[in-house]
Amino acid sequence: MRVRYAETDRMGYAYYGNYPTYFEVARVEALRTLGIRYADIESSGVMLPVRDLSLRYRIPLRYDELFTVTTEISSLPEGSRIYFKYQIHNEQAELCTEGETTLVFASTETGRPTSAPLAFLEALAPYF
Repeated sequence: MRVRYAETDRMGYAYYGNYPTYFEVARVEALRTLGIRYADIESSGVMLPVRDLSLRYRIPLRYDELFTVTTEISSLPEGSRIYFKYQIHNEQAELCTEGETTLVFASTETGRPTSAPLAFLEALAPYF
């Protein structure tokens, strides 16, 4: 991805509040590469709200800088939760930001936690 002008503060740094969005884009694309589409999950009656988010900023990203977000699913879903880890590296391969999110599988009908869909688990199984 690249830091766009609208994502920067007056100093030319990527505004700190944009990093969760970078994580979300990377998470959605990582799942897509595994054959899992958010739209399909939601149409099956399950949503994935974020329960927890943690970030550690190391080096700021700057306007027009190209960066890479690496996304890792640390383990198969446990009950209704799934954990993601992220690293953002700049063009010089320096570690800029690290983070983690916990998402909860929840029913779109009730909003209550539910188990991960079987198709989701089957798509992830070969990697664990």
